[in-house]
Amino acid sequence: MFEKGMFPFDAEKMAEMFKTPDMAKMFEGMKMPGFDMQAMMDSQKKNMEALVAANQAAMAGYQDFMKKQMAIFEETMTSAQAQIAHMGDSMGPDGAAKQADLYKVAFEKALANMTDLAEAAKKANEEAFAIVSARVKESIAELQAMAKV
Repeated sequence: MFEKGMFPFDAEKMAEMFKTPDMAKMFEGMKMPGFDMQAMMDSQKKNMEALVAANQAAMAGYQDFMKKQMAIFEETMTSAQAQIAHMGDSMGPDGAAKQADLYKVAFEKALANMTDLAEAAKKANEEAFAIVSARVKESIAELQAMAKV
């Protein structure tokens, strides 16, 4: 559903940058007393990996969301076609009651579909947030450990 080049920021490419030896060489000369540059680089690498994982979780969730949306659309169109086909059947005296019942069922189904879609979006966002949140907590603990050295 989503193309890789669709968004300007590619977390996977950013994470790859931290794996290259050139990046490590770039920071080799930057020695500061009481500061472990390698630990900082490792921490940043984990941050990028967490962003990649969060991005992948969100993308998978939104793909599921879009699939559900398409299924709902197809179901709605099929139902609408069936209702149009039977519209002549409801022209009798109790036709208005039949139409009201059909509208009630359609409204309840639409409401249930909207709830399902909202839950799918919520789940995708919660999964991505959980990954980033866990990494933020780890990162804070790592920075505190580095500060004690």
